[in-house]
Amino acid sequence: MTSILQITDLHLSPRNTLFRRNLALIRDWAAAARPGLVVATGDLSLDGAGGDADLEFAAGLLRDLPAPVLMLPGNHDVGSDPRTSPTQPVETARLARFRRIAGPDAWRRDLPGWRIIGLNSEVMGTGLAEEGVQAGFIRDATAGLGDRRLAVFLHTPVFTTRLEDPGFDYWSVAPEARPALRPLLDHPALRLVASGHLHLHHGFQLGPVRYAWAPPLSFVCEPEMQRGIPGERRTGALLHRLGAEAVETALVAPEGLDCPWLAEIRAETTTG
Repeated sequence: MTSILQITDLHLSPRNTLFRRNLALIRDWAAAARPGLVVATGDLSLDGAGGDADLEFAAGLLRDLPAPVLMLPGNHDVGSDPRTSPTQPVETARLARFRRIAGPDAWRRDLPGWRIIGLNSEVMGTGLAEEGVQAGFIRDATAGLGDRRLAVFLHTPVFTTRLEDPGFDYWSVAPEARPALRPLLDHPALRLVASGHLHLHHGFQLGPVRYAWAPPLSFVCEPEMQRGIPGERRTGALLHRLGAEAVETALVAPEGLDCPWLAEIRAETTTG
């Protein structure tokens, strides 16, 4: 059975020592457990959207993990929709920086019995040319699938309430961008959609598909920031075991993980 360790929202920077201990504990766990693959679902850096240093630092630490690593961007790595990130909108130069330092911002890998697909949620709903390119990538992602099952990884969850929710906010993919995901979301082979961004640990089942919100490796947000969004406020990671027909997902929370509130460390994480 293939296993994938999902880590997310590390917010690493060479300008402070925050959150490095949590990554070291996960590294030790992975050295013992030996997952087949690590997928880092965004916000690898504290301010990769602002320059090279944070993203280079984060990517370097991730490449030291004892398993192959695939990385995806989050809003702190490449910026995001200008409606929610007006001071750091996602744009071509920021995407090029991520690709140069961390690798492709969308990818496809075939594993025994499975195809895993990584998507860049930060271009979704922006109207950038990269959004159209990725839409084509999504349409083609199931070509030659055969009898494999599908697992999809991205930074921002597709939705936090229901897929048809027309509301736009900071916490989920823009409603107008969700139709482009339909070739994957509606595919009968889909079994897993795994995301980060929320700094919450939560999971639910819709038919045969497991939706998994991975906990952060950094900090948790005060409840008043996320009213109406379910989930447990804790740090950690997720281990996805890919079976013949379904995914088993388990929390990975080594003893000793730090779990600060955002308010406690906000001064050290302020950029600019």
